[in-house]
Amino acid sequence: MSGDLVALLYLAAGVLFILALRGLSSPETSRQGNYMGMAGMAIAVATTLAVAQPESALSWAMIVGGIAVGGTIGAVIARRIAMTAMPELVAAFHSLVGMAAVLVAAAAYYAPEAFGIGATGAIRVASLIEMSLGAAIGAVTFTGSVIAFAKLSGRMSGAPILLPARHLINIALAIGLVACIVLFCQEQTPAYFWAIVGLSLLLGILIIIPIGGADMPVVISMLNSYSGWAAAGIGFTLGNTALIVTGALVGSSGAILSYIMCKGMNRSFISVILGGFGGEVAGPAGGGEAKPVKLGSAEDAAYLMKNASRVIIVPGYGMAVAQAQHALREMGDGLKEAGVEVKYAIHPVAGRMPGHMNVLLAEANVPYDEVFELEDINSEFPQTDVVYVIGANDVVNPAAEDDPSSPIYGMPVLQVWKSGTVLVNKRSLASGYAGIDNPVFYGDNTMMVLGDAKKMTEDIAKAL
Repeated sequence: MSGDLVALLYLAAGVLFILALRGLSSPETSRQGNYMGMAGMAIAVATTLAVAQPESALSWAMIVGGIAVGGTIGAVIARRIAMTAMPELVAAFHSLVGMAAVLVAAAAYYAPEAFGIGATGAIRVASLIEMSLGAAIGAVTFTGSVIAFAKLSGRMSGAPILLPARHLINIALAIGLVACIVLFCQEQTPAYFWAIVGLSLLLGILIIIPIGGADMPVVISMLNSYSGWAAAGIGFTLGNTALIVTGALVGSSGAILSYIMCKGMNRSFISVILGGFGGEVAGPAGGGEAKPVKLGSAEDAAYLMKNASRVIIVPGYGMAVAQAQHALREMGDGLKEAGVEVKYAIHPVAGRMPGHMNVLLAEANVPYDEVFELEDINSEFPQTDVVYVIGANDVVNPAAEDDPSSPIYGMPVLQVWKSGTVLVNKRSLASGYAGIDNPVFYGDNTMMVLGDAKKMTEDIAKAL
Protein backbone atom coordinates (compact mmCIF):
# COMPACT_ATOMS: atom_id res chain seq x y z
CA MET A 1 0.00 0.00 0.00
CA SER A 2 1.44 3.38 -1.04
CA GLY A 3 2.29 6.03 1.51
CA ASP A 4 -0.16 8.49 -0.04
CA LEU A 5 -3.05 6.03 0.25
CA VAL A 6 -2.14 5.26 3.85
CA ALA A 7 -2.09 8.98 4.68
CA LEU A 8 -5.45 9.46 2.92
CA LEU A 9 -7.08 6.58 4.84
CA TYR A 10 -5.72 7.80 8.16
CA LEU A 11 -7.02 11.28 7.31
CA ALA A 12 -10.47 9.83 6.60
CA ALA A 13 -10.37 8.00 9.94
CA GLY A 14 -9.38 11.22 11.71
CA VAL A 15 -12.24 13.14 10.12
CA LEU A 16 -14.69 10.43 11.18
CA PHE A 17 -13.35 10.62 14.74
CA ILE A 18 -13.90 14.39 14.77
CA LEU A 19 -17.43 13.95 13.44
CA ALA A 20 -18.00 11.28 16.10
CA LEU A 21 -17.07 13.73 18.86
CA ARG A 22 -19.38 16.31 17.32
CA GLY A 23 -22.20 13.76 17.21
CA LEU A 24 -21.64 12.73 20.82
CA SER A 25 -22.10 16.33 21.94
CA SER A 26 -25.88 15.91 21.74
CA PRO A 27 -28.17 13.02 22.76
CA GLU A 28 -30.09 13.42 19.52
CA THR A 29 -27.02 12.76 17.36
CA SER A 30 -25.09 10.47 19.73
CA ARG A 31 -26.09 7.27 17.92
CA GLN A 32 -24.87 8.68 14.62
CA GLY A 33 -21.68 9.83 16.35
CA ASN A 34 -21.05 6.30 17.63
CA TYR A 35 -21.48 4.87 14.13
CA MET A 36 -18.97 7.37 12.73
CA GLY A 37 -16.48 6.53 15.46
CA MET A 38 -16.86 2.81 14.72
CA ALA A 39 -16.35 3.41 11.01
CA GLY A 40 -13.27 5.52 11.65
CA MET A 41 -11.77 2.85 13.93
CA ALA A 42 -12.47 0.11 11.37
CA ILE A 43 -10.63 2.11 8.69
CA ALA A 44 -7.71 2.82 11.05
CA VAL A 45 -7.34 -0.83 12.11
CA ALA A 46 -7.61 -2.17 8.55
CA THR A 47 -5.05 0.36 7.29
CA THR A 48 -2.63 -0.43 10.10
CA LEU A 49 -2.85 -4.16 9.38
CA ALA A 50 -2.28 -3.51 5.67
CA VAL A 51 0.82 -1.45 6.46
CA ALA A 52 2.20 -3.93 9.00
CA GLN A 53 1.57 -6.91 6.68
CA PRO A 54 1.93 -9.77 9.21
CA GLU A 55 3.70 -12.58 7.36
CA SER A 56 3.18 -15.70 9.47
CA ALA A 57 -0.06 -17.52 10.06
CA LEU A 58 0.67 -17.36 13.80
CA SER A 59 0.76 -13.55 13.69
CA TRP A 60 -2.60 -13.41 11.92
CA ALA A 61 -4.05 -15.94 14.34
CA MET A 62 -2.93 -13.84 17.33
CA ILE A 63 -4.36 -10.65 15.81
CA VAL A 64 -7.69 -12.15 14.80
CA GLY A 65 -7.90 -14.08 18.07
CA GLY A 66 -7.23 -10.96 20.11
CA ILE A 67 -9.90 -8.99 18.26
CA ALA A 68 -12.38 -11.84 18.64
CA VAL A 69 -11.76 -12.33 22.35
CA GLY A 70 -11.76 -8.62 23.15
CA GLY A 71 -14.78 -7.94 20.96
CA THR A 72 -16.75 -10.76 22.53
CA ILE A 73 -15.95 -9.64 26.07
CA GLY A 74 -16.86 -6.05 25.18
CA ALA A 75 -20.15 -7.08 23.58
CA VAL A 76 -21.15 -9.21 26.56
CA ILE A 77 -20.31 -6.46 29.04
CA ALA A 78 -22.15 -3.83 26.98
CA ARG A 79 -25.32 -5.96 26.85
CA ARG A 80 -25.27 -6.88 30.53
CA ILE A 81 -24.15 -3.66 32.18
CA ALA A 82 -26.80 -1.60 33.93
CA MET A 83 -26.97 2.07 32.97
CA THR A 84 -26.44 2.97 36.62
CA ALA A 85 -23.10 1.13 36.51
CA MET A 86 -21.87 3.08 33.49
CA PRO A 87 -19.45 5.32 35.48
CA GLU A 88 -17.41 2.40 36.84
CA LEU A 89 -17.47 0.74 33.41
CA VAL A 90 -15.97 3.88 31.86
CA ALA A 91 -13.29 3.92 34.56
CA ALA A 92 -12.50 0.26 33.89
CA PHE A 93 -12.16 0.92 30.15
CA HIS A 94 -9.80 3.83 30.83
CA SER A 95 -7.59 1.48 32.86
CA LEU A 96 -7.30 -0.85 29.85
CA VAL A 97 -6.19 2.02 27.62
CA GLY A 98 -3.53 2.97 30.17
CA MET A 99 -2.19 -0.58 30.48
CA ALA A 100 -2.16 -0.94 26.69
CA ALA A 101 0.09 2.13 26.48
CA VAL A 102 2.48 0.62 29.05
CA LEU A 103 2.64 -2.72 27.24
CA VAL A 104 3.22 -1.14 23.82
CA ALA A 105 6.01 1.00 25.29
CA ALA A 106 7.61 -2.12 26.78
CA ALA A 107 7.32 -3.94 23.44
CA ALA A 108 8.95 -1.01 21.64
CA TYR A 109 11.77 -0.92 24.19
CA TYR A 110 12.57 -4.62 24.00
CA ALA A 111 12.12 -4.95 20.21
CA PRO A 112 12.93 -1.52 18.75
CA GLU A 113 13.93 -2.91 15.37
CA ALA A 114 10.37 -4.16 14.87
CA PHE A 115 9.09 -0.61 15.31
CA GLY A 116 11.78 1.04 13.21
CA ILE A 117 13.15 3.15 16.07
CA GLY A 118 16.65 1.67 16.22
CA ALA A 119 18.39 -1.41 17.53
CA THR A 120 18.48 -2.79 21.05
CA GLY A 121 20.67 -0.54 23.18
CA ALA A 122 20.74 2.19 20.51
CA ILE A 123 17.21 3.59 20.37
CA ARG A 124 16.84 7.17 19.21
CA VAL A 125 16.55 9.70 22.05
CA ALA A 126 13.33 11.16 20.64
CA SER A 127 11.76 7.69 20.65
CA LEU A 128 12.96 7.10 24.22
CA ILE A 129 11.28 10.32 25.37
CA GLU A 130 8.05 9.42 23.57
CA MET A 131 7.97 5.90 24.98
CA SER A 132 8.79 7.19 28.49
CA LEU A 133 5.96 9.70 28.44
CA GLY A 134 3.53 7.16 26.95
CA ALA A 135 4.42 4.57 29.59
CA ALA A 136 4.28 7.10 32.45
CA ILE A 137 0.91 8.59 31.49
CA GLY A 138 -0.44 5.12 30.73
CA ALA A 139 0.63 3.78 34.14
CA VAL A 140 -0.91 6.76 35.95
CA THR A 141 -4.10 6.24 33.98
CA PHE A 142 -4.18 2.53 34.78
CA THR A 143 -3.89 2.69 38.56
CA GLY A 144 -5.90 5.90 38.81
CA SER A 145 -8.73 4.30 36.84
CA VAL A 146 -8.59 1.15 38.96
CA ILE A 147 -9.00 3.24 42.13
CA ALA A 148 -11.84 5.21 40.51
CA PHE A 149 -13.52 1.94 39.53
CA ALA A 150 -13.20 0.60 43.06
CA LYS A 151 -14.69 3.77 44.56
CA LEU A 152 -17.55 3.98 42.09
CA SER A 153 -18.46 0.30 42.35
CA GLY A 154 -18.41 0.26 46.15
CA ARG A 155 -15.39 -2.06 46.36
CA MET A 156 -13.67 0.57 48.49
CA SER A 157 -14.91 3.57 50.42
CA GLY A 158 -15.94 6.56 48.35
CA ALA A 159 -14.70 8.87 51.11
CA PRO A 160 -11.40 10.73 50.61
CA ILE A 161 -8.37 8.79 51.92
CA LEU A 162 -5.91 11.40 53.11
CA LEU A 163 -2.28 10.41 53.64
CA PRO A 164 0.01 12.55 55.81
CA ALA A 165 2.17 14.89 53.70
CA ARG A 166 0.60 13.48 50.55
CA HIS A 167 1.45 16.57 48.49
CA LEU A 168 5.13 16.31 49.43
CA ILE A 169 5.06 12.60 48.57
CA ASN A 170 3.51 13.34 45.16
CA ILE A 171 6.11 16.04 44.47
CA ALA A 172 8.92 13.66 45.42
CA LEU A 173 7.50 10.95 43.15
CA ALA A 174 7.16 13.43 40.29
CA ILE A 175 10.77 14.57 40.69
CA GLY A 176 11.93 10.95 40.86
CA LEU A 177 9.92 10.18 37.72
CA VAL A 178 11.54 13.01 35.76
CA ALA A 179 14.98 11.90 36.96
CA CYS A 180 14.32 8.31 35.84
CA ILE A 181 13.17 9.51 32.40
CA VAL A 182 16.38 11.53 31.99
CA LEU A 183 18.58 8.62 33.10
CA PHE A 184 16.63 6.20 30.90
CA CYS A 185 17.22 8.38 27.86
CA GLN A 186 20.93 8.49 28.67
CA GLU A 187 21.60 4.86 29.62
CA GLN A 188 18.64 2.94 28.12
CA THR A 189 18.74 0.31 30.88
CA PRO A 190 15.68 -1.81 31.80
CA ALA A 191 15.94 -0.76 35.47
CA TYR A 192 15.14 2.85 34.64
CA PHE A 193 12.30 1.90 32.28
CA TRP A 194 10.56 -0.20 34.94
CA ALA A 195 11.32 2.46 37.56
CA ILE A 196 9.36 4.90 35.36
CA VAL A 197 6.47 2.44 35.21
CA GLY A 198 6.58 1.68 38.95
CA LEU A 199 6.70 5.31 40.07
CA SER A 200 3.87 6.18 37.67
CA LEU A 201 1.71 3.33 38.93
CA LEU A 202 2.19 4.54 42.51
CA LEU A 203 1.54 8.16 41.52
CA GLY A 204 -1.74 7.17 39.87
CA ILE A 205 -2.93 5.60 43.12
CA LEU A 206 -1.90 8.55 45.28
CA ILE A 207 -3.52 11.10 42.95
CA ILE A 208 -6.95 9.46 43.04
CA ILE A 209 -7.36 8.07 46.58
CA PRO A 210 -7.72 11.55 48.19
CA ILE A 211 -10.70 12.28 45.92
CA GLY A 212 -14.18 11.74 47.32
CA GLY A 213 -17.23 10.38 45.54
CA ALA A 214 -18.71 13.83 44.93
CA ASP A 215 -15.78 14.73 42.69
CA MET A 216 -15.97 11.60 40.55
CA PRO A 217 -17.41 13.35 37.46
CA VAL A 218 -14.21 15.39 37.23
CA VAL A 219 -12.08 12.31 37.87
CA ILE A 220 -13.73 10.42 35.00
CA SER A 221 -13.20 13.25 32.51
CA MET A 222 -9.61 13.77 33.76
CA LEU A 223 -8.75 10.08 33.32
CA ASN A 224 -10.35 10.20 29.88
CA SER A 225 -7.93 12.96 28.98
CA TYR A 226 -4.96 11.06 30.41
CA SER A 227 -5.82 7.94 28.40
CA GLY A 228 -5.86 10.02 25.23
CA TRP A 229 -2.46 11.56 25.84
CA ALA A 230 -1.05 8.12 26.68
CA ALA A 231 -2.29 6.83 23.33
CA ALA A 232 -0.87 9.85 21.51
CA GLY A 233 2.53 9.35 23.13
CA ILE A 234 2.65 5.74 22.02
CA GLY A 235 1.46 6.82 18.57
CA PHE A 236 4.67 8.83 18.18
CA THR A 237 6.72 5.80 19.25
CA LEU A 238 4.98 3.61 16.68
CA GLY A 239 4.99 6.30 14.01
CA ASN A 240 1.23 5.75 13.63
CA THR A 241 -0.57 8.89 12.48
CA ALA A 242 -4.04 7.56 13.30
CA LEU A 243 -3.06 6.81 16.89
CA ILE A 244 -1.51 10.25 17.31
CA VAL A 245 -4.61 11.99 15.95
CA THR A 246 -7.03 9.82 17.92
CA GLY A 247 -5.09 10.19 21.15
CA ALA A 248 -4.84 13.95 20.72
CA LEU A 249 -8.59 14.19 20.06
CA VAL A 250 -9.43 12.15 23.16
CA GLY A 251 -6.87 13.97 25.29
CA SER A 252 -7.93 17.46 24.27
CA SER A 253 -11.66 16.74 24.42
CA GLY A 254 -11.20 15.15 27.85
CA ALA A 255 -9.27 18.21 29.03
CA ILE A 256 -12.03 20.52 27.77
CA LEU A 257 -14.64 18.38 29.49
CA SER A 258 -12.58 18.47 32.70
CA TYR A 259 -12.55 22.26 32.49
CA ILE A 260 -16.33 22.33 32.04
CA MET A 261 -16.75 19.98 35.02
CA CYS A 262 -14.42 22.16 37.11
CA LYS A 263 -16.56 25.21 36.38
CA GLY A 264 -19.63 23.20 37.33
CA MET A 265 -18.09 22.22 40.68
CA ASN A 266 -16.15 25.42 41.40
CA ARG A 267 -12.83 23.59 41.27
CA SER A 268 -9.42 24.74 40.13
CA PHE A 269 -8.53 23.15 36.80
CA ILE A 270 -4.80 22.99 37.65
CA SER A 271 -5.47 21.32 41.01
CA VAL A 272 -7.66 18.74 39.27
CA ILE A 273 -4.98 17.87 36.72
CA LEU A 274 -2.49 17.44 39.55
CA GLY A 275 -4.91 15.44 41.69
CA GLY A 276 -4.74 18.01 44.47
CA PHE A 277 -8.44 18.37 45.18
CA GLY A 278 -11.02 16.40 47.07
CA GLY A 279 -10.68 15.79 50.74
CA GLU A 280 -10.49 19.36 52.01
CA VAL A 281 -14.24 19.40 52.49
CA ALA A 282 -16.44 19.18 55.49
CA GLY A 283 -17.29 15.87 57.03
CA PRO A 284 -20.83 14.52 57.08
CA ALA A 285 -23.25 16.69 58.94
CA GLY A 286 -24.53 15.29 62.16
CA GLY A 287 -25.29 16.18 65.73
CA GLY A 288 -26.73 19.55 64.79
CA GLU A 289 -29.95 21.10 65.97
CA ALA A 290 -33.05 19.28 64.72
CA LYS A 291 -35.11 21.47 62.37
CA PRO A 292 -38.78 21.10 61.49
CA VAL A 293 -39.63 19.84 58.04
CA LYS A 294 -42.87 19.33 56.17
CA LEU A 295 -43.40 15.69 55.29
CA GLY A 296 -45.79 14.63 52.55
CA SER A 297 -47.02 11.52 50.81
CA ALA A 298 -47.12 10.41 47.20
CA GLU A 299 -50.77 11.50 47.03
CA ASP A 300 -49.82 14.99 48.29
CA ALA A 301 -47.09 15.29 45.69
CA ALA A 302 -49.39 14.07 42.91
CA TYR A 303 -52.07 16.59 43.88
CA LEU A 304 -49.64 19.51 43.84
CA MET A 305 -48.09 18.55 40.49
CA LYS A 306 -51.38 17.73 38.77
CA ASN A 307 -52.75 21.17 39.66
CA ALA A 308 -49.63 22.97 38.45
CA SER A 309 -49.19 24.51 35.04
CA ARG A 310 -45.41 23.88 34.93
CA VAL A 311 -43.29 21.22 36.67
CA ILE A 312 -39.51 20.97 36.52
CA ILE A 313 -37.88 17.65 37.48
CA VAL A 314 -34.32 17.70 38.88
CA PRO A 315 -32.71 14.22 38.89
CA GLY A 316 -29.60 13.31 40.90
CA TYR A 317 -27.48 10.32 41.81
CA GLY A 318 -30.22 8.98 44.08
CA MET A 319 -32.36 8.47 41.00
CA ALA A 320 -29.53 6.49 39.39
CA VAL A 321 -29.01 4.29 42.45
CA ALA A 322 -32.74 3.48 42.65
CA GLN A 323 -32.96 3.03 38.85
CA ALA A 324 -35.98 5.28 38.88
CA GLN A 325 -35.59 6.79 35.40
CA HIS A 326 -38.40 4.72 33.84
CA ALA A 327 -40.79 5.50 36.70
CA LEU A 328 -39.84 9.17 36.32
CA ARG A 329 -40.71 9.15 32.62
CA GLU A 330 -44.07 7.50 33.38
CA MET A 331 -44.77 10.19 35.96
CA GLY A 332 -43.83 12.86 33.43
CA ASP A 333 -46.11 11.29 30.82
CA GLY A 334 -48.96 11.30 33.34
CA LEU A 335 -48.44 14.97 34.06
CA LYS A 336 -48.39 15.86 30.36
CA GLU A 337 -51.65 13.97 29.84
CA ALA A 338 -53.11 16.19 32.57
CA GLY A 339 -52.03 19.30 30.62
CA VAL A 340 -48.95 20.11 32.73
CA GLU A 341 -45.79 21.40 31.05
CA VAL A 342 -42.86 19.18 32.10
CA LYS A 343 -39.15 19.91 31.84
CA TYR A 344 -36.01 18.23 33.22
CA ALA A 345 -33.16 20.28 34.69
CA ILE A 346 -29.67 18.73 34.54
CA HIS A 347 -26.74 19.93 36.62
CA PRO A 348 -23.39 19.32 34.84
CA VAL A 349 -22.04 17.21 37.71
CA ALA A 350 -25.20 15.41 38.78
CA GLY A 351 -24.33 11.71 39.04
CA ARG A 352 -20.90 10.14 38.93
CA MET A 353 -19.72 10.94 35.45
CA PRO A 354 -20.31 13.70 32.88
CA GLY A 355 -23.71 13.28 31.25
CA HIS A 356 -24.80 10.55 33.69
CA MET A 357 -28.33 11.93 34.08
CA ASN A 358 -28.67 12.56 30.34
CA VAL A 359 -27.77 8.94 29.61
CA LEU A 360 -30.31 7.59 32.11
CA LEU A 361 -33.11 9.84 30.85
CA ALA A 362 -32.29 8.91 27.24
CA GLU A 363 -32.46 5.23 28.20
CA ALA A 364 -35.97 5.86 29.57
CA ASN A 365 -36.94 7.57 26.27
CA VAL A 366 -37.44 10.99 27.81
CA PRO A 367 -37.79 13.42 24.84
CA TYR A 368 -34.56 15.33 24.24
CA ASP A 369 -36.38 18.64 23.87
CA GLU A 370 -37.60 18.38 27.48
CA VAL A 371 -34.07 18.12 28.95
CA PHE A 372 -32.24 21.38 29.75
CA GLU A 373 -28.82 22.22 31.15
CA LEU A 374 -28.35 24.46 34.20
CA GLU A 375 -27.55 27.65 32.30
CA ASP A 376 -30.62 27.24 30.08
CA ILE A 377 -33.23 26.59 32.78
CA ASN A 378 -32.13 28.41 35.95
CA SER A 379 -34.02 31.53 34.94
CA GLU A 380 -37.28 29.56 34.69
CA PHE A 381 -37.56 28.46 38.33
CA PRO A 382 -39.28 31.69 39.52
CA GLN A 383 -42.06 31.06 36.97
CA THR A 384 -42.40 27.37 37.88
CA ASP A 385 -45.21 26.08 40.10
CA VAL A 386 -43.61 22.84 41.32
CA VAL A 387 -40.08 21.40 41.25
CA TYR A 388 -39.58 17.69 41.90
CA VAL A 389 -36.04 17.03 43.17
CA ILE A 390 -35.34 13.30 43.02
CA GLY A 391 -32.13 12.09 44.64
CA ALA A 392 -30.21 15.38 44.29
CA ASN A 393 -28.73 17.38 47.16
CA ASP A 394 -25.60 19.49 46.79
CA VAL A 395 -26.51 20.64 43.26
CA VAL A 396 -29.64 22.37 44.64
CA ASN A 397 -28.06 23.80 47.81
CA PRO A 398 -28.38 27.62 48.15
CA ALA A 399 -25.34 27.65 50.44
CA ALA A 400 -23.30 27.66 47.23
CA GLU A 401 -24.57 31.20 46.64
CA ASP A 402 -25.23 32.50 50.15
CA ASP A 403 -22.55 31.11 52.49
CA PRO A 404 -18.90 32.07 51.79
CA SER A 405 -17.77 29.61 54.48
CA SER A 406 -19.44 26.66 52.74
CA PRO A 407 -17.14 24.15 50.98
CA ILE A 408 -19.38 24.40 47.89
CA TYR A 409 -19.49 28.22 47.85
CA GLY A 410 -19.21 29.50 44.28
CA MET A 411 -20.43 26.26 42.72
CA PRO A 412 -23.24 26.94 40.21
CA VAL A 413 -26.44 25.31 41.46
CA LEU A 414 -30.01 24.85 40.28
CA GLN A 415 -32.09 27.53 42.02
CA VAL A 416 -35.05 25.30 42.86
CA TRP A 417 -35.95 27.28 46.00
CA LYS A 418 -37.20 30.14 43.81
CA SER A 419 -40.13 28.05 42.53
CA GLY A 420 -43.61 27.99 44.04
CA THR A 421 -43.28 24.57 45.70
CA VAL A 422 -40.27 22.29 46.06
CA LEU A 423 -40.88 18.55 46.41
CA VAL A 424 -37.73 16.74 47.55
CA ASN A 425 -37.46 12.97 47.35
CA LYS A 426 -34.63 11.43 49.38
CA ARG A 427 -34.23 8.36 51.53
CA SER A 428 -33.54 10.56 54.55
CA LEU A 429 -32.51 14.05 55.58
CA ALA A 430 -28.83 13.05 55.52
CA SER A 431 -26.33 15.43 53.96
CA GLY A 432 -24.93 14.93 50.48
CA TYR A 433 -21.33 14.14 49.52
CA ALA A 434 -20.18 17.63 50.47
CA GLY A 435 -21.20 16.78 54.05
CA ILE A 436 -23.27 19.93 54.65
CA ASP A 437 -26.90 20.59 55.45
CA ASN A 438 -29.26 21.86 52.77
CA PRO A 439 -31.51 24.81 53.79
CA VAL A 440 -33.94 23.91 50.99
CA PHE A 441 -35.18 20.94 53.06
CA TYR A 442 -36.50 23.30 55.74
CA GLY A 443 -37.94 26.00 53.48
CA ASP A 444 -41.52 27.21 53.87
CA ASN A 445 -42.26 26.18 50.28
CA THR A 446 -40.64 22.71 50.59
CA MET A 447 -42.32 19.35 51.15
CA MET A 448 -40.14 16.28 51.78
CA VAL A 449 -41.39 13.01 50.31
CA LEU A 450 -38.97 10.57 51.91
CA GLY A 451 -38.43 7.04 50.65
CA ASP A 452 -36.93 4.99 47.84
CA ALA A 453 -36.84 7.11 44.68
CA LYS A 454 -38.27 4.44 42.39
CA LYS A 455 -41.11 3.39 44.69
CA MET A 456 -42.06 6.96 45.59
CA THR A 457 -42.10 8.04 41.94
CA GLU A 458 -44.15 4.98 40.97
CA ASP A 459 -46.63 5.81 43.75
CA ILE A 460 -46.88 9.40 42.54
CA ALA A 461 -47.51 8.18 38.99
CA LYS A 462 -50.28 5.89 40.23
CA ALA A 463 -51.83 8.70 42.26
CA LEU A 464 -51.95 10.91 39.17
